Amino acid sequence: MCNNENEYIKKLENVIKQMLQPLKDIPFNLVIEAITGKKVMSFDFKNSDHKKVLKLLKQSALIAGKEINKTGILRSRPNEIGNDIELYVRKALNSSGLTADIPESTKGNKKATGYPDILFWYNEKPYYLECKTYNIENIATTQRSFYFSPSDEFKVIYDAPHFILSFEIYVSGEKDNKHIYKCKHYKILSNESLSLDVKYEFNSDNKRMYSGKDGTIVLDEGAIE
Repeated sequence: MCNNENEYIKKLENVIKQMLQPLKDIPFNLVIEAITGKKVMSFDFKNSDHKKVLKLLKQSALIAGKEINKTGILRSRPNEIGNDIELYVRKALNSSGLTADIPESTKGNKKATGYPDILFWYNEKPYYLECKTYNIENIATTQRSFYFSPSDEFKVIYDAPHFILSFEIYVSGEKDNKHIYKCKHYKILSNESLSLDVKYEFNSDNKRMYSGKDGTIVLDEGAIE
């Protein structure tokens, strides 16, 4: 291999290494605007609509929490109850006069998965809400708890404030070999200035992995009776 080829490969390796360096402390509002072209509106305590929305969010948090605690949520692990929480919250928002639904994507499709969980309206203005849970024992740890990935059907299509409604959950009992989860506290967060990290990954798919093309080599295969 000639020197020019060696230098080229070395430069390429260095470029890939630089690409894989995680980016740290990127403001949420800048990321959303870069991905979607939509602005994350700052929460303003002097804005009468914002103050009213906060009041109704508090009301909705209490309604949802009390409803959850009537019977609890039956799940094996705490990270499985997020979808259940979302249903309670959406119902509570609607009962409080905040018209809430699953957000539509850039292609006009309602998507239950992905950020954010809920779009609600007040005075004909949009607001986004993400539902979360936390355990008081790990609230101060570096455990990953907020994440999203860009997609061609991203669900942020309006300039709007972005909120997080998070419930502190605990195990109140056991039933059918599963935990009964209830909640004892809530937090309403404005995530306009939340700092984010980015970590790149390499990935492939089944078509490439199993076809024997594009890099993989099928060494052997056969039927099992």
